[in-house]
Amino acid sequence: MNQLKKKYVEETAPAIREKFGLKNVMQTPKLEKIVLNMGVGDATQNPKLIDEAVKVLGSITGQKPVVTRAKKAISNFKLREGQAIGAKVTLHGVRMFEFLERLIHISLPRVRDFRGVSRKGFDGRGNYTLGVKEQIIFLEIDFDKVENILGMNITFVTSAPNDEQAYALLEGLGMPFRRN
Repeated sequence: MNQLKKKYVEETAPAIREKFGLKNVMQTPKLEKIVLNMGVGDATQNPKLIDEAVKVLGSITGQKPVVTRAKKAISNFKLREGQAIGAKVTLHGVRMFEFLERLIHISLPRVRDFRGVSRKGFDGRGNYTLGVKEQIIFLEIDFDKVENILGMNITFVTSAPNDEQAYALLEGLGMPFRRN
């Protein structure tokens, strides 16, 4: 069992049940999936950026990304319906916990002037989204081979009914939230 999953089962889940007075074990919030999304807006002019985004997401997660396509045509952005505009990966189970562990302990501390992640990324339904400005914070990316700096969104989807329980869950797993 992964160290982070073990920590969740032995420490975090019991602490959350006690803190919020949850009687049933099934009410305990858990991390359901992590979604990494790279929106490449410049792909309308340079389609090779999509290939780079797919390669980057594949090397970070160890899983094949899905190319996302435009749902509607927007003439102001020179965007046609069905045109490739990004890539995404959804992580579950073992890969999800391995990625989260690498993110918390290795990648986030590599960010320049890192003081913690913002608490404002919760959506009101127990999910948390974190924006990363550069893909080079991940060890899997070779800095010398990077042609374009691409950002990404990392969304943590939890089974928590509200932001308070989701915050307790992510903090219990070791997410370095900023102290305000």
